[in-house]
Amino acid sequence: MAFAFLIAGPTASGKSALALSRAKALGGLIVNADSMQVYAGLRHLSARPSLEEENEAPHHLFGFVAPGEEFSVGRYLQEIAPLIARARAGGAPLVIVGGTGLYFRALTEGLMPTPPIAPEIRSYWREKASTGHDLHAELMRRDPERAARLAPADHPRLLRAIELFEATGIPYSRWLAENPGEPLLRPGEWEGVFLDARKPWLDARIAARFEGMMEGGALDEVAALLSQQPGLPANLGVMKAHGMPHLAALLRGQISKTEAMSRSITDTSAYARRQKIFARKYLSGPNWRWIDPELA
Repeated sequence: MAFAFLIAGPTASGKSALALSRAKALGGLIVNADSMQVYAGLRHLSARPSLEEENEAPHHLFGFVAPGEEFSVGRYLQEIAPLIARARAGGAPLVIVGGTGLYFRALTEGLMPTPPIAPEIRSYWREKASTGHDLHAELMRRDPERAARLAPADHPRLLRAIELFEATGIPYSRWLAENPGEPLLRPGEWEGVFLDARKPWLDARIAARFEGMMEGGALDEVAALLSQQPGLPANLGVMKAHGMPHLAALLRGQISKTEAMSRSITDTSAYARRQKIFARKYLSGPNWRWIDPELA
């Protein structure tokens, strides 16, 4: 019997409201599945549930990661595993909600286990990446099969494959074939809903929500992150929140507030399109039900 209810969809499609309604009806726990909402200090810019909403049902894995820490899908699985174990043993059901499709895929299909990477290997290749080194060419020499599947600009995945090869001497593509991960959620234990929002409706909601973020204090959140000492690297996870680079440019006096908001809204709309592309490929099996949030 299903004890986990997955709610996915593009940003601003109404996932949080649906999750709260479902959790209250089930007496369940709301569990975050959004890679930005894990960070402390980003309540407004990441559109985390409000304090009032958090008081209406138990919320887990929201705002618990320090801004200076890097977060990964592997760590996400480690954090959510005890919640799944308790629910499987008869505890409160889980309503897992968010916009990070990779988290849902890892939960239901598994994540390839990776070996530890020596710090010197990781730092060496991160430094190479920061100087514009051709990572795609490097991977092509080590693992042509994996390189053919990745775009030259996909630095995170290129780095992961190169670092794994340097640490083990095994191509990533071969490691993947030999080390399939087991999913935390088994067939029959979960049901999934994807909110398939129409673009005009969603774009209007994205724009309205970003205006609300600004009124709520998003700019202050960015200023607080930029003021941290030592400064946070630009490629750190928390610094990739939608709107972050443009609001940072606004605070530096490089662009106007109108331009910062316009660019942020445009970037967020583009991200929503990418979320749907990912979902069509990975979140559309028989256990996923796609619904129009305008009609829900």
